Amino acid sequence: MAESTKSATLTIGEKSIELPMFSPTSGPDVIDIRKLYNQAGVFTYDPGFTSTASCDSTITFIDGDEGILTHRGYPIGELAEKSHYLEVCYLLLYGELPAPKELEDFEDLVTNHTMIHEQMINFFRGFRRDAHPMAVMVGVVGAMSAFYHDSTDINDEFQREVASIRLIAKMPTIAAMAFKYTIGQPFVYPRNDLDYASNFLRMCFAVPAEEYVVDPILSRAMDRIFTLHADHEQNASTSTVRLASSSGANPFACIAAGIACLWGPAHGGANQACLEMLKEIGTPDRIPEFIARAKDKDDPFRLMGFGHRVYKNFDPRATVMKQSADEVLELMGVDNNPILQVAKELEKQALEDPYFADKKLFPNVDFYSGIILEAMGFPTSMFTPIFALARTVGWISQWKEQLNDPQLKIGRPRQLYLGEDIRSYVDIEKR
Repeated sequence: MAESTKSATLTIGEKSIELPMFSPTSGPDVIDIRKLYNQAGVFTYDPGFTSTASCDSTITFIDGDEGILTHRGYPIGELAEKSHYLEVCYLLLYGELPAPKELEDFEDLVTNHTMIHEQMINFFRGFRRDAHPMAVMVGVVGAMSAFYHDSTDINDEFQREVASIRLIAKMPTIAAMAFKYTIGQPFVYPRNDLDYASNFLRMCFAVPAEEYVVDPILSRAMDRIFTLHADHEQNASTSTVRLASSSGANPFACIAAGIACLWGPAHGGANQACLEMLKEIGTPDRIPEFIARAKDKDDPFRLMGFGHRVYKNFDPRATVMKQSADEVLELMGVDNNPILQVAKELEKQALEDPYFADKKLFPNVDFYSGIILEAMGFPTSMFTPIFALARTVGWISQWKEQLNDPQLKIGRPRQLYLGEDIRSYVDIEKR
């Protein structure tokens, strides 16, 4: 924890309270209110915790006003262009970019743990055939503690490391199996001669009847999707993982809690909502109608995939993702896919419209990732599972960091109670 170099004064009636202030490496100063209740007998009120720092962290930094996202100090654009997902995983987990031998050993470690316990296949078969892949992932990942109970002791540093590698390695296999199960195809086992992204694509789209070769453009695009979604500071699902972890829950339960939170349409379902909007538009000739609706303040309709709650200028991930989208669409073509035709024309018209430029409503990472996944052949039900797969390393990194924090306490938010005051029980015959 940084040392306090200044303070803020809070005046309540005739009483003044001195509150310590801390200056971060980047971002605004924070006021330490941990002793506020003891000193002043009051709480703060902050629905959504949008003005509250719940922890200190060294992993990810976001400046939404300037469009900045860094991991361990490295800009996301540089990592997406020059690095790859497993190297970013190493960076998030251990704090520094790996040396060549360190990266080789890490990649081998992850690759050699991609298979899941064979008995887990029976667990998959307990779900209805039409189960949503996210429902399957929540259940299967939560059940990993029953199959890998030798790595659930959070007080054992070695077991924490084993659980971390297992989750990163096995999540693509679990996500691919959830996909295969819902479409009624046989599971495809991972192969150790493929890279992380290629392995996932093969497990999703290969069938036993014929050979499947992963196109390097698709593999690179998938790797970028993973990289650009690896971590995003203290968002809802990451905060959920930290809150679950604060109780001492095992790592698999914590990550399952994160997946459950990510499932919400306001969080991980944004790219799915974008594709559903494109389907609603239907054909390129209807785009002006929907753009006009988006401008109408009396119309509840809004363009999904444009603008961002955190990024008030532009989404730094979108530039790289647009490049991948262009490459994938050129490879796969859009002539036979009306959704992709609408997406390309909507992007063009929105970028040329002064209304969107003035309000900084640029296409975000969800717009482009949804287009890419649609072009690859994924149904919208798989968009959020792929997001969960990518975000797993961020959740684990935050989980490990929290467990090493000497200030760790079980999460216990306060409330502004507006219910009935204390009253006496009334016997039933008198009501």
